Amino acid sequence: MIRLLLTTGRGPAECRIALALARERLIEEAQVMGVAVDVVEGPNLDGHGPASVMLVLSGASAGEIARRWIGTVEWVATSPVRPNHKRKRWFIGIFDLGPPPEPGALDPRDVQLETIRAGGPGGQHQNKTESAVRAVHVPSGLAVVARQERSQARNKALALERLRTLMAATAELARLGDRRRAQAAHDALERGRPIKRFRGADFEPQD
Repeated sequence: MIRLLLTTGRGPAECRIALALARERLIEEAQVMGVAVDVVEGPNLDGHGPASVMLVLSGASAGEIARRWIGTVEWVATSPVRPNHKRKRWFIGIFDLGPPPEPGALDPRDVQLETIRAGGPGGQHQNKTESAVRAVHVPSGLAVVARQERSQARNKALALERLRTLMAATAELARLGDRRRAQAAHDALERGRPIKRFRGADFEPQD
């Protein structure tokens, strides 16, 4: 299980838009590789997206996905909110938060479990039975779906583990929203050495 922090630091609205685009591209890539992604978002105060998002990656290829994305991501595009703005390069940072803290206990009375038909990657070889498990923490609305295992019991255990981790991540993301941490993250962006570059409104990758 790997936790990635996507942050704009003190960046403007354009950086938050870049963050949302990068998040969706990363999630799409993870899904193709069979990696489950749980998302915890910071507050979206102006409709342009949160300044920070935590992604919790679970699966055999989680480390490979993380290595491709950790670093600075550059988006080259005309500002969608300030068309006459001269600046056309926007940056976000993606950081590995390390191992998750020990998750707290879940009150079974607060958790709703349901079995669903397994889906996701795999095509004709994917599991067609109702072995996937969706777990919802009713008080907070947080939800996860575990479908990696063929056993319903193992998927249930995995869903509960991920739900506990997601709850801990929610609390941690709130702490990471502290202004001093955001400033430090922003200052750590290596703008001259982006690990990934994208261009235009369609967020097309650049080699």
